[in-house]
Formats: sequence, C-alpha cells, structure tokens
Amino acid sequence: MTGIAMPHNTETMTRGGYIYILTNKNHTVLYTGVTSNLTKRLYEHRTSFYKNAFTSRYNVYKLVYFEGFTSIEEAIAREKQIKGGSRQKKLELINGFNPDWNDLSGMVE
Repeated sequence: MTGIAMPHNTETMTRGGYIYILTNKNHTVLYTGVTSNLTKRLYEHRTSFYKNAFTSRYNVYKLVYFEGFTSIEEAIAREKQIKGGSRQKKLELINGFNPDWNDLSGMVE
C-alpha cells in the first residue's frame, strides 16, 4: 500500500456517473474509464488496487479530463463514444478542457 490516504468522504464526487481520462507522467498512455464514484476510483488507480490492471502496469494515474452525468447509463454511452474515437479526438478533448495537462485530482477529492 502506498502513502496515499483514502478520502474520508467518498460521496464527495458521486452522482449518476463520470467518464474520465488518465495518463502517465510522460503523457504517452491514455486510459478512458467510467465510474459512479470518481473519488474512490481515482484512489484505486493511484494505489494500484487492482495489481494486474492496465493502469497499474503502465503507471497511469494522472487525471487530465472528466465529465459528470446524471445517470450511469449516460456516462457509459459517453465512454463508448470516447473509446470509439481516435487518439487525436481524445487529445482534442483534453487540450480543450485542460491545455496544460494539469492533474485534476484536486478538483474531485
């Protein structure tokens, strides 16, 4: 286990659903995911909760993009749309929302 503490209030960033894009420190890997609890899911990524997962293997932990939805079904549909797009489309999303590629985790924890 790392030194990252689980947030006490995991309900802070829960609502219908979220899609999010994570990257590694060199911005060479992009991972798109969906969750109903963004705070908890980011914790799981950062602590390599799932040891054999893609994000654990490639050190993908930096939150560079996210969207919130009123239902998980909407979030899942948006995730499929983003995953079906090209890498260039993902880069355009990130650059439009977060041109400096700052870690946005502080906005959700």
